[in-house]
Amino acid sequence: MLHLTRIALAVSLGATAAFASAQTSQPERPATTFPYTPGLDVSSMDKGADPCVDFYQYACGGWMKNNPVPADQARWSVYSKLAQDNQRYLWGILDGLAQQREGRNSAQQKIGDYFGACMDEGAIAKRGAAPLTPWFERIDAMKSTRELPQVLAALQLALSDDDFFFGFSSNQDFGDSSRVIAFASGGGLGLPDRDYYLKTDARSKDIRAKYEAHLATMFGLAGEAPEVAKRSAATVMRIETALAKASLTRVEKRDPYKLFHKMDLKALQKLTPGFDWKAYLAALDQPGVNSFNVTEPAFFKAFNRQLRKDNLAAIKTYLRWHVLEAMAPVLSPQFDQPHFAFFMQTLRGVERQQPRWKRCVQLVDRQLGEALGQEFVARAFSPELKAKALHMTRQIEEAMAKDIESLAWMSADTKKRAQEKLDAIVNKIGYPDTWRDYSSYDVRADDFAGNVVRGKAFENRRQLAKIGKPLDRAEWLMTPPTVNAYFNPQMNDINFPAGVLQPPLFDPKMDDAPNYGNTGGTIGHELTHAFDDEGRQFDAQGNLKDWWTKKDGKAFEERAACIVEQYGKYKVVDDIKINSKLTLGEDVADLGGLILGWMAWKNQMASMPQQAQPLRDGLTPEQRFFVGYAQWACENDRPENLRVSAATDPHSPGKYRVNGVVINMPEFEKAFNCKPGQPMAAVKRCRVW
Repeated sequence: MLHLTRIALAVSLGATAAFASAQTSQPERPATTFPYTPGLDVSSMDKGADPCVDFYQYACGGWMKNNPVPADQARWSVYSKLAQDNQRYLWGILDGLAQQREGRNSAQQKIGDYFGACMDEGAIAKRGAAPLTPWFERIDAMKSTRELPQVLAALQLALSDDDFFFGFSSNQDFGDSSRVIAFASGGGLGLPDRDYYLKTDARSKDIRAKYEAHLATMFGLAGEAPEVAKRSAATVMRIETALAKASLTRVEKRDPYKLFHKMDLKALQKLTPGFDWKAYLAALDQPGVNSFNVTEPAFFKAFNRQLRKDNLAAIKTYLRWHVLEAMAPVLSPQFDQPHFAFFMQTLRGVERQQPRWKRCVQLVDRQLGEALGQEFVARAFSPELKAKALHMTRQIEEAMAKDIESLAWMSADTKKRAQEKLDAIVNKIGYPDTWRDYSSYDVRADDFAGNVVRGKAFENRRQLAKIGKPLDRAEWLMTPPTVNAYFNPQMNDINFPAGVLQPPLFDPKMDDAPNYGNTGGTIGHELTHAFDDEGRQFDAQGNLKDWWTKKDGKAFEERAACIVEQYGKYKVVDDIKINSKLTLGEDVADLGGLILGWMAWKNQMASMPQQAQPLRDGLTPEQRFFVGYAQWACENDRPENLRVSAATDPHSPGKYRVNGVVINMPEFEKAFNCKPGQPMAAVKRCRVW
């Protein structure tokens, strides 16, 4: 939540119809309206808990008791529940458009036909493994590794931009954010993170053994004899382990300087002499590209070693596996079910696959999100709601400006540049000003797998076409129905899709206190990302540039170290503690965001004294502010998923995103009359912003 993340396609697609009928005792139906949950829900609280001992339990205990993780989910939260409500509403829209044959515009035809093809389980089962055939034939036809550049380009374009050895796309130049250049990045792993291949504890070894067994299963389904499939699995493990060893850790990737290695084509070719980049670029229809950011040079050296070390048969085996991994979720249950069994059941503890409608809605949102978003916004996001959200955003920015000026540890010169950056931030609320054109994306009512492949190719070509072109600063990286938000350090913008500006997260019917705690804290969170350990390294134009004095930079790092020390003591699951260097940016943003939300709310209260009522639901306005904040984070999580999250997620668990924040705020201690020495009344407090 609240920070841009990429979600693996397997999560969206990794399902089949096998368990759809078992999801609920009552048949599921599309929705035409949204269920209403208030921005502060008293029934979600546990008033028997002491807020000064465990505020998260006090604010969320009722919710956690009444909302166990559904069988088709790895975790369940207030955000998850709202996302599902949005999906059910979108299901109603898509179901109608799929059945409608007359009167649809081009965008409605595409999303309707895509959804209809996705829901046609009979046709999908009938096609079986047929969608694999052209890709396997392309790989098998290779006569030498000299043909690899052309084959890789085809696979990356149509199936995945980073599953096949490495990733290749476009992004803003770290040194000049107005330019879009090519990015070559590490990739090519099947497991969630490099550490899964390298850690030596018993659990990691067990996961690797189960992964290798899954590889053998999938190769067997693709037609290999058991012994051959076993050898193929071992080959993939060997290659992926070598790539993992050369990959940066997730903490290292938080340092943009570690990811900034600009070079021309000659230097890139020298890095990997065994791979013909000219042939590769020609196959991508990008023959003139001569400026690259190679995010992990050591990785590409390792890639070159693999090309030199492995024979053609081993490389073909590796490529076949990643075709299987990319395509399994859109194939018949024969392939889809074991894919789900490993990636969702084994890794994350999910009991059942999601119902078909849910997976299809997610796919339409992923591949035709702005076409679907137009339908969502027209029905569910009024101009009045957008105006309210924008008003609150501006209030939070005013609070940030005051906060910067009040900092005793920051010099006048750095404050000036911080204010310049703050003034330059662009607020994107609800949806894009211009909708994406999908006219070149061929969607067919009778070809689900083909639609998915053509959709990936459409998006990957769209990204590659940006190279060397003027930057489109109006572009969004999330779709309008998304229940999330993000800050983009190079665009220097904050983005709040319409999907996240719905009750209970943003509730126009509610009093201001919980709204400023919840949505206000969220806006402040995204704003603080501009000044967290990663975002602070980019200037007002989005360029990677050190605009801090040495003394101020050191002062920031000292305050950030307090957060690292605090969160590093919190346990996630078993004996696993938060990797607080990985979560630092989010932890800083959580605390800074709520402080800004408080400042903006107090300013709002000063202008509206009539809202300063003594009690509501037995809570003072100050208490409602904090409970409103906490209730966005109510969640339940499977232990298996917590283990994956501990290794891969830059966000702390919900409990610590609440308790870890309020423990640092004297305003909370006063609101609940906590006594010094109680768990929620810290002796040592951290504060960055």
